[in-house]
Amino acid sequence: MNKQIIVAFGIIFSLFGCKDPKKTKIAVVNNEVSILEKVANAHGFQDWKKVKEIAFTFNVDRDTTHYQRSWVWNTETNDVIAIVNQDTITYNRHKLDSISSKINGNFINDKYWFLAPFNLMWDRSNFSFEHQKEAVAPISKTPLQKLTIVYGNEGGYTPGDAYDFYFGDDFLIKEWVFRRGNQSTASVTTTWEDYKAHNGLQLATMHKNEDGSFKLYFNHLKITFKTP
Repeated sequence: MNKQIIVAFGIIFSLFGCKDPKKTKIAVVNNEVSILEKVANAHGFQDWKKVKEIAFTFNVDRDTTHYQRSWVWNTETNDVIAIVNQDTITYNRHKLDSISSKINGNFINDKYWFLAPFNLMWDRSNFSFEHQKEAVAPISKTPLQKLTIVYGNEGGYTPGDAYDFYFGDDFLIKEWVFRRGNQSTASVTTTWEDYKAHNGLQLATMHKNEDGSFKLYFNHLKITFKTP
């Protein structure tokens, strides 16, 4: 097996910033559900605990090129199977070496694209956030709510990055913007669409830029739920 064949893909978003207690806001205030929880729960976060294993293929179409890699993640053991160009590597996220660490970086990127609403809860001690009840969405130009999160400046794969999530009254994400290093200009802007329902989970399977020249999408989705 040629382990060198698995390399980092060019659009790796930042995922886990370090904790920044001075910036972090408490998720629950006066026993009210925070905006982080509202968005996460709209996508089925409360049902994530039922998931035992999830498999998906991450695809990117840009102009005439196509790239894909597939993953199988056991959420209980944190064992991961990576499949790229017919090569398969299995590793455990608790026991990373130099090779599996690079592969895990790809996994974190792909998983973040797929499960970003859940990371609002998983990473909530690692970022600061602001919520606007009305803002103009960058692609559709429609008024939507806006949630901005900014990761801490140390630790993680690419710390200090920012994300703007746009959503309606149902709290399902419709569009988002990635801003590398919390720059004022967008690095990547895409839709969130083609939602698929799976036992309470609401998962967006398609992301497109404004002119459709860039598409990032998921297929071959299989979710195994824990036995009651």
